[in-house]
Amino acid sequence: MTTENQPPSETLREDSASLPRTSGDGAKSQAPLWATLIATFFRIGYMRPGPGTWGSAVTVLLWAALAYTLPQAARTPVLVALAIAVILIGIPAATRTARASAQKDPSFVVIDEVAGQLISLFAVPFSWKTFLAGFILFRVFDILKPPPVRQLERLPEGTGIVLDDVGAGIYALAVMQLLLHLGLLK
Repeated sequence: MTTENQPPSETLREDSASLPRTSGDGAKSQAPLWATLIATFFRIGYMRPGPGTWGSAVTVLLWAALAYTLPQAARTPVLVALAIAVILIGIPAATRTARASAQKDPSFVVIDEVAGQLISLFAVPFSWKTFLAGFILFRVFDILKPPPVRQLERLPEGTGIVLDDVGAGIYALAVMQLLLHLGLLK
């Protein structure tokens, strides 16, 4: 898909659309700083071992701190707005960062875990038990990737990176709500 106005070094073949662009000397381009900071959740994604687990844990802790300052009635709407914002900014950030790394789903991109973890905590009571259960449930579903979560992972670039974790978050939310309904998390 070459155009006459683009130099050859900036063109991408259709089959390599997910690869990073290279400069004329063959060096990989870097993702913009904003994309790297968002995709790695302000560098949490570089923590080892298990960057996804670190991203989820920090998300739960940050949400607990924020939720503590909010009136109970505002918690769910704020959490929904946060999750939507993370998804909307996370997809382009994950796309640019993955392209620059030349990896389909780099382990240091953890903004997807942030989105999924937030979703798992929608409309749950403010308690350490529900936060711990949400964390564990999300991590289990993120690792197991039951259908259709695995299929969402196949979507292109940042969309697949983020939406499979959104799916895992929805599974975790469903189980969390069932546990709450059955009175197992009082």
